Amino acid sequence: MTIQIPTGLLDASVLAMLDTQDMYGYLLTKEIQKHVNVSESTMYPVLRRLQKNGDLITYDEAFEGRMRRYYQITPLGKKHLAEIKQEWQAFSAGINEILGGAL
Repeated sequence: MTIQIPTGLLDASVLAMLDTQDMYGYLLTKEIQKHVNVSESTMYPVLRRLQKNGDLITYDEAFEGRMRRYYQITPLGKKHLAEIKQEWQAFSAGINEILGGAL
């Protein structure tokens, strides 16, 4: 069975990665793929949505004759991340209690 990562957790994963450093889309995708199964085709719509919501901004930098689009978390994105982390702690504690009791 493959557990699908819910949208809110994918948002949190992106925001948490960008909270430590700015990244371009491909690198960000590869870093998240080290931890969860997600495709590039899933990541770019998430990045666009987070940008549209004001959680991220972008800037372009030249790299080996090409431009790379970097994503940067905004103060609103940091606030959103803190809210998601708080909700996740309560949710995961409940699920762990259920699963721990069922094992």
